[in-house]
Amino acid sequence: MTKPTILIVPGWRDSGPGHWQSLWAERMQGAVRVLQDDWITPSRQAWIASLEKFVLESRGPVVIAAHSLGCIATVHLSEAASDRISGALLVAPADPERRAVLSDFAPVPCARLPYRSILVASSNDPYCPVRLAGAYARAWGSEFVRMQNAGHINVDSGHGDWPLGLALLQSLTNEPVPLLAGRPHFEPLATL
Repeated sequence: MTKPTILIVPGWRDSGPGHWQSLWAERMQGAVRVLQDDWITPSRQAWIASLEKFVLESRGPVVIAAHSLGCIATVHLSEAASDRISGALLVAPADPERRAVLSDFAPVPCARLPYRSILVASSNDPYCPVRLAGAYARAWGSEFVRMQNAGHINVDSGHGDWPLGLALLQSLTNEPVPLLAGRPHFEPLATL
């Protein structure tokens, strides 16, 4: 079986230095980070087109590691793209109905995802109430991991390398996903 490609899908305003997504993209062999043309005023059409292009052009299965608005973009993917995904780690999903700048991503799809997914949410995420995250998990058929007082599960809430997230990602790939020590060798970032 072909080893899956890990696709790192940041959310609104990107994931800056020190964020677990940035660290994983730098230190995880074979991981590819998706860049968007506009991180500040995101367009659903543009973001989905970028994600779909990568997924459909991938040589094998894809496992997604998404954060915030990246989670919502992931669940908006077409059936053809979703069929290429073998798993998704959906962390701290956004609530596009609570922030006007994200409203282009509403309404959030509520159909069951055709691949295994794990949704991780925090009891005190300022961008998405945990009850809404739980409703997303039920609608999408995702396993639900509720973290206590973990904020938006980002740098501001103290989540750098985030070992729990890496373990959850490994459960989706059915094989170890080691991080390389020190300054890594990594594949170029995908600009889609």
